[in-house]
Parts: sequence; structure tokens; C-alpha cells
Amino acid sequence: MLTFLGAKQRFCDRYSRRDFLKVGALGVGGLTLADMLRLKAQGKAQTSHKAVIMICLSGGPSHIDMYDLKPDAPEKIRGEFKPINTNVPGMDICELFPLQAQIADKFSIIRSMKFLQGGHTPPELLTGFVDARKPDIGATVSRLRKDAGIMGALPPYVSMDIESYTSFLGNAHKPFNPRSGVNNSDSLALAKGVTLPLLEERKELLKSFDSLSRDLDDRRGSLASVDAFHAQALEMIATPKARDAFDISKETEETRKKYGKATKMLQARRLVEAGVPVVTMTFYNPDPIPKACTNPHWDHHDQIYTCLRPLLPHLDRGIHALVTDIFERGLDKDVAVCVWGEMGRTPVIGEQKGTVAGRDHWPQAGFCFISGGGLKMGQVVGATNKHAEHPKTRAYNTQNVLSTLYHVLGIDAGQTAIPDHTGRPIHLLEDTDKVTELL
Repeated sequence: MLTFLGAKQRFCDRYSRRDFLKVGALGVGGLTLADMLRLKAQGKAQTSHKAVIMICLSGGPSHIDMYDLKPDAPEKIRGEFKPINTNVPGMDICELFPLQAQIADKFSIIRSMKFLQGGHTPPELLTGFVDARKPDIGATVSRLRKDAGIMGALPPYVSMDIESYTSFLGNAHKPFNPRSGVNNSDSLALAKGVTLPLLEERKELLKSFDSLSRDLDDRRGSLASVDAFHAQALEMIATPKARDAFDISKETEETRKKYGKATKMLQARRLVEAGVPVVTMTFYNPDPIPKACTNPHWDHHDQIYTCLRPLLPHLDRGIHALVTDIFERGLDKDVAVCVWGEMGRTPVIGEQKGTVAGRDHWPQAGFCFISGGGLKMGQVVGATNKHAEHPKTRAYNTQNVLSTLYHVLGIDAGQTAIPDHTGRPIHLLEDTDKVTELL
């Protein structure tokens, strides 16, 4: 059956991060999985096998404590962590990132990021807009990429424990959201007692919903091929291809150890290697969190160093494993890894009323970590002022980064438009300038 599980994490503004659709087997009456596989690939996209892994550090990661340290600033600004050298001269990062320091030539850091507003606005990272007025990058790729519909049983867009925003594209381009866990291939297994012959019977039963589907159809016929897409949904369940892509147990023990508890990053690498164009996820503390921390995410209004000390080494290990894996497998020209959050944190520690030794929201500055994608690596892009308050070089926004990621995927955000419900062409972004230093 299709199940909706509600494991929620809430931030200070009560915005929740949900675990969405969990698939144990195909639900006869539900269209959600089939909707995610209803691919009408049209538009000006190039045919390619390029991909993006987007890791959202939900809650707002502290730029000044991670990738933009200010060791010469006053104590209330510079904080407790010290910078360390990397293998790229001039690119210093947090002392809790020793593994990343060894591979800095394989990534770039944008230090001059600026965000739209200071609340927890997950749509901004995925769509470029705080109000999700336009579809996110995964839904857009599902709609545009000409190869997205020919990958057999694999969906064009996979999201692990993060919201998606399809806007006017609708449910047809929602991501597949696997069950969280060490072996996510279990989420594609047949339910107990369900056999392949029974699935064939369910295919026939699904045809009985044809008339309902036609009645619900819009004028452009979005549900006209519902039978074909249900068949593809059944194929995801019935064939090993999709299960294998999600199954990290097929990796060597050495590889699994390399990733540590960042199992979703390993799974993401398997998915893009198998042909999935867009994979999105969050990353948070996989261990029991210290008592001083209110959640395992990145929204640290209190005791920020107590919260970051156990969290950053896990992130360091996961990013190091993912980046080195992608380069060693020759995927670095095709697969881009993007790590960022919806804002930075206040330069001054402990100024927010009612909090102790934390940092508040700070959209005026932040960072974006980029690796691979055939982009220029081993550099720092932009800079903030001496207290990391705001960019002192050209400020880049989320739309600039998304335009760059679309470029990696073979989509020209400046030239591509998708018709909305009325047939009016809608451009993907308003600011289509790319991060020029990366090109």
C-alpha cells in the first residue's frame, strides 16, 4: 500500500521538514507513484546523462563557522572554531573539516551568497523563489529532459526527506521519495503476500479507473496515458533495476565505511550513476543530539558550538566520500554536487533575546559548496567583509546558482520556458545570470 508517514522536525518558525511518500507496494487507488512517472519530456533541453545532487542543510548553516571563518575578528564574532589550510592556497575552512581540506582542489566555495529573506524558506533553494511560484529544479528536469522518460524503471527525480515544489507542473512531476533507512531498496519491495501474477491482475484492475481518469483530466490530457504510467510504476516494483539503484548493500564494505552514517549520500551517488538526473536530500546529525540542541538540523539559536561539534565531522566525512567517489568513478564532468542552506547565521554570537551562545538567522550572507559538473574547481568565489556580515564582492543569489546547475544539466534557463495551465510560457528563473567564475 501507499503510506504517508509523518516523522516531523520543526524549526524555530514552526516550518516542518517531513518524510513524505513511502512505498511498500503499489496502491490500487492511488495515483501518486504513477504521477511521478508520467513524463512528458518536452522543451529545449539537450539529451544527456548529466545530474545534480543537491544537499540542503535545512535550518540555516553558519557560514562564519564552516566555510568563511574570520580568525582576526573579535571573539564574539569569530567564535570557537579555528580555520585550517586546505590543499588549495588561500582556501581555509573549519578545523572540523580535515577530510575536505585534503580535496579542496575538487570543489569550490561561493562565499558571497545572499538570500531573499530570513525565515526558513526551503522553496528558495529548489526554485529560486520564497513562495514556490515556479517549479523546483527536479520537477523542471522531469518535464524538460528528453532522456528522463527513457530510463526504464528509474524516476527522473528522487527526493529524500525534503519538500518538493511542482507549482503549475502538478503531481505528474513530483519526485519519488524512498523510505528512509540503511537499505532503501526495501521501499520498492513487494508487500508480503503480493506476487508478480497478482501485480498483473492489479494492472487489469487499474484499467477500471480509466473513465474516472478521463473525467479528472485537464484540457491538455495530462492523465491521458495513465495506464502506461501505472505500468511503469509496477515495473519499479517488479523489476530489480530500481531496487538495485537504491540498494547500498551492493557496495563494498570499504565503500560503506568510507561514507559512515551519510548513507543517503552514498545512495544518491548510486542513483545518479544509474541515470537519475536530480536527487535532493537534507543532512542532519545522525546521532542522538546534545541536550542543548533543540533539533538535529542547522537552526542553532542556542549553544551553536555544542550543536556543531558532533555534526560537522559527519558532514565532513560524507562530503569527502561523495566527492572523491564521484571523481574516482569519472563522474565529475557530468555530476554536480551542491551543498547549501537557506541562509547564513548572524556574525555576532548570543545577541538574540532569550538565547545563549547561538547565532540568529542571517540572509545577508552565506555559502554554497559546489563540486563536479564539469565546472571550475579549487577556488573561492567572492568574499564577505571582515566580520562576514555581507558580500564585499559581487553577491550571488540562489537563482544564479540554480541557473548554473541548469547549465550543468544541459538546460539554458535564459532561453527555456514552460507553458502553465493557461498555455502562457513561464521562464524558469528571473535572474538567469550564472556564477561566471565556475564556468
